[in-house]
Amino acid sequence: RAASSPKMMENKVFLSFTFYSTILILKMYVVAIITGQVRLRKKAFANPEDALRNGGLQFCREDPDVERCLRAHRNDMENIFPFLFLGAIYSLLDPNPTVARIHFLIFCVGRIIHTIAYLLQLRAPTRSVAYSVAQLPCFSMALQILLATIPYW
Repeated sequence: RAASSPKMMENKVFLSFTFYSTILILKMYVVAIITGQVRLRKKAFANPEDALRNGGLQFCREDPDVERCLRAHRNDMENIFPFLFLGAIYSLLDPNPTVARIHFLIFCVGRIIHTIAYLLQLRAPTRSVAYSVAQLPCFSMALQILLATIPYW
């Protein structure tokens, strides 16, 4: 470990945020890989050149299983990207490290369960409960950011 590490790397909350954010980004990559594998298995390609390479233009088509993967990925982007912003700003507010870690953990676990429920088509309301639970720390962080910055508006 370097003797003079950057100030940001001394912030335990930011390091925790970085850990969970990286897990979530890797999870998004896994969903993208799964989508590609489902496309290959179901022979359902979005682009003519891919269809031609894999059997013919008739395979340039939509498939319900591929669409499910794409919806899971889109839902990740709609939720994980805001978390990345909120978590980074929240980390700068000097929150209690344990409380912050709980925020990040709840969001991360909720998103992982949400993806599993989406891709495996688990019974309702598993996916929506996971989604809702993951939103709680985001609303908490957003509120804390607003309360901290309200004097500067």
